Amino acid sequence: MDKLNVIKVGGAVVEDTASLELLLNQFAFLDGNKVLVHGGGRRATKIAASLGLESKMVGGRRITDSDMLSVVTMVYGGLVNKTVVAKLQSLGVNAIGLTGADMDIIRSHKRPVQKVKLNDGHEEMVDFGYVGDVDKADGKALKALLANNIIPVIAPLTHDGQGTILNTNADTMASTVAKSLAPFYDVTLTFCFEMPGVMHNPEDENSVIKLINAKTYSKLKAEGVISGGMIPKLDNAFDALSKGISRVVVTHYNDIAAKNGTTIV
Repeated sequence: MDKLNVIKVGGAVVEDTASLELLLNQFAFLDGNKVLVHGGGRRATKIAASLGLESKMVGGRRITDSDMLSVVTMVYGGLVNKTVVAKLQSLGVNAIGLTGADMDIIRSHKRPVQKVKLNDGHEEMVDFGYVGDVDKADGKALKALLANNIIPVIAPLTHDGQGTILNTNADTMASTVAKSLAPFYDVTLTFCFEMPGVMHNPEDENSVIKLINAKTYSKLKAEGVISGGMIPKLDNAFDALSKGISRVVVTHYNDIAAKNGTTIV
């Protein structure tokens, strides 16, 4: 079975020109089949603030009202996505920018109001607004692109099939894409960002946790070592492993080829 790398890059890397170019140069030189899934949350937050819109986060996930939906659609599907595609084209990578609505590759439903446990331990009902929870992904459509040497670059937006765009967590998007392609490829899913992996102490680059299993994950969450946006990232990692993904890695954006960092098992 052919190998496939699904690389997810976070918003902090996307926002910094030098970091993004470093990552894309590495991505361009990755051998074989590959897909890039990007975030852009920090850029969306910055542009929303310039428009007088406050960004609200709960459990590492963005609450998306109608105004914020307009912002994330423009930023994720437009500014960030097409910038990445243009840079990859300059590196000789024949990339195509997609959201979940394009080719109907990822369909979702609007997240219902639900009870969420906050960092301080108490729970409350939260309406996330126009946020999508994934229902299905079309791996065959993505495989058809890859078979023609077209590299998908996917923004964290999906649709409900009824004409509504939905903001969807980029880590979830990457995991969904990886799972949809697992029947056709030997898939490695790599989450890369500005840190060298999952860390005991974010201030100490030598504190990378090399290996995390389900038991370790529960313990680190309970201790508060793993919190915020890292929680949905690792939730998606474990879900991907249960659905046929060969390997999940969390690492620095400058290390996607070496595959160092934290391995999830």
